Amino acid sequence: MLQILPRKKGLSPSSVVPQEAVEYINSYITNHSCKKLNVDISFMNILDACYVSTICSTKHYIKYPDGKINWKISSDMVKEFNKDLELGNASYEI
Repeated sequence: MLQILPRKKGLSPSSVVPQEAVEYINSYITNHSCKKLNVDISFMNILDACYVSTICSTKHYIKYPDGKINWKISSDMVKEFNKDLELGNASYEI
């Protein structure tokens, strides 16, 4: 039997171009109240996901130092790559 699980509400950029995804997410952070934010970038390759999550986590941290941004990613390698750059506001789930 097929079970449909509820999707978490969150943000998902429509572009696979990293610069466009960063602009989209940063614009959302700037224009909305989003102390807690879920972002799905699981469709991106590892390097692009590392870039997007690092830049956008920094933007989110500047606006909400005690906020949280949850990244949905496709590989644990993104988390490993970003662990030394961690601001403390990002968490990753596969």
